[in-house]
Amino acid sequence: MKIKTLIVGIGFISLTTSALAQSVFTGFYGQVSTGYESNQLGSLSTSGTTIPNANSDTKGSAPSQNFGGAPLVFGAGYYWQASDKWLIGVGGDYSALSQTSSTFSTDTTNAPGNTEIVAGSTRTGNGLSMKLSNRFNLFVTPAYAIDKDKLVYLKAGYSQVTAQFNHETSETRTLNRVSTTEARNGRSQSSNQGGYLVGLGYKQIITSGLYGFVEGNYMGYSAPSYSHNTTSSTGTRTHTQNFASLNTYQLLIGVGYAF
Repeated sequence: MKIKTLIVGIGFISLTTSALAQSVFTGFYGQVSTGYESNQLGSLSTSGTTIPNANSDTKGSAPSQNFGGAPLVFGAGYYWQASDKWLIGVGGDYSALSQTSSTFSTDTTNAPGNTEIVAGSTRTGNGLSMKLSNRFNLFVTPAYAIDKDKLVYLKAGYSQVTAQFNHETSETRTLNRVSTTEARNGRSQSSNQGGYLVGLGYKQIITSGLYGFVEGNYMGYSAPSYSHNTTSSTGTRTHTQNFASLNTYQLLIGVGYAF
């Protein structure tokens, strides 16, 4: 009886081990993908504050910007089989291509109580843009094995992107319907914006470890903010630029290899 029980126990362990090893995706993987990326940059508010003041403080604004294109994303990770149908994974990916917005303009007005801009005139900054690059994601990815060759998965983790703000390249002043445009230095400032990542995807083996996949991702970042100082005979002027938000959507299609 004990021998029979032992044999049954060994058989059960063997079956369980076999079931746990069913998914082809267990282990390391590497992949590459492309598709479409949409970046949503929130509205911009600016200010110019001079010390001493001399009633010369200003404020400005620009509407939200949407821009995107085709990314190139390299990824790698590892899956552990947690049960006969569930896997737990960790991974990371890197976007090799940058995305740059179209140029946009800011409209500048006097700050409350100030008179820097002559009544009846307008001041517009031209040629501003935002460039996003060096995006990387680190995530955990629980997955459900439809069968040994098919997998649906979630992604959740951390994302970071370099946001390069390109300042105005010229300024247009209009008074009595007469406009004059002066060049500006078009300086650039960069910041690393951190945030969160959530995603959903599907993978299917094509042949011998080679698989195809589709994936949708959303990244929400901290709002970009920049400042710099300029000096003149009237004092030191602090310029600030604050964007309301930065979000990214991706729809990707790619191929990979499960080792």
